[in-house]
Amino acid sequence: MKVAGRWYRAVWWEDGQIGYIDQRKLPHRFEVATARSRAEAVAAIKDMAVRGAPTIGVMAAYGLAMATAAGEDLRAAHDALLGSRPTAVNLKHALAAVMAAAPEPARMLDAARAHDEREVAAAEAIGAHGAGLMARHDRVLTHCNAGWLAAQDWGTALSPIYRAIRDGARLSVYVDETRPRLQGTRITAWELKQEGVEHAIVADGAAASLLRAGKVGAVIVGADRVAANGDVANKIGTYSLALAARAAGVPFYVAAPLSTVDPGTPTGDAIPIEERGPDEVVYAEGLDDSGKTRRVRLAPEGSPAVNPAFDVTPADLVTAIITERGVQSPLRMR
Repeated sequence: MKVAGRWYRAVWWEDGQIGYIDQRKLPHRFEVATARSRAEAVAAIKDMAVRGAPTIGVMAAYGLAMATAAGEDLRAAHDALLGSRPTAVNLKHALAAVMAAAPEPARMLDAARAHDEREVAAAEAIGAHGAGLMARHDRVLTHCNAGWLAAQDWGTALSPIYRAIRDGARLSVYVDETRPRLQGTRITAWELKQEGVEHAIVADGAAASLLRAGKVGAVIVGADRVAANGDVANKIGTYSLALAARAAGVPFYVAAPLSTVDPGTPTGDAIPIEERGPDEVVYAEGLDDSGKTRRVRLAPEGSPAVNPAFDVTPADLVTAIITERGVQSPLRMR
């Protein structure tokens, strides 16, 4: 995708280092950062400077190649990267692809680059397969960010939207704000604006009402892991959105590359759910009227908070899963 006329991927290899777009700075600043070591790659993933299941997989793949070239212990580097975030299975698949080329650093870097290209090709194919589904509707709703920043290029849930509009569809998007990190407000809205897509941000709690009122033709979300039975782990709030879509009779689509499918996880109950720190719920950060970044407390001093980063949507609430190989019922994945 392009930003100010220049083409970018979310993560890239350059001169022995990993360049990446720091997603924490968006939408107020567009900043490119560099990971110069495996430890810095791990930190970028843990701190969510790099996020989105396919993108963190690519970051980890390059991080492992970098670690090997630096003479680090291969297994220790692998385990550190694998443990950086537990829910998204793309991380595991990416590291396995690079480990298969060990121990030669050049072959491992080639494997990381090949994994990068596969993810981008998958994202573009998801758009081609899902565009027709999106083009049937005037307005669709999405949750969190599943665009090009989350998938290197094109995206997962946003890829069919981008493709449909480029093919001439008239389509607008409701963007769930996605508390507590506000990836919808901060990142999806920014992406859609860059692409010139008509959109409006809505509070998470407003989505069910919009669905019930008939103002949404379809819901489309990404995924961080799809279990063998078709259950889907995605950003917290996805399950309630799926329930509301079912009650309103609105199709609920999941878009994800096959690298997000985990045959080794039998059902959603076996998917590890990352629990993040309470400060993400208790505090908010943004620009004040003078343009300065401010962090403010939202909750009373001393009030505790729980912060599960993901939830699981059962397969029977999912209308279809859009992958690079086409559109299929999640129940066929059993």
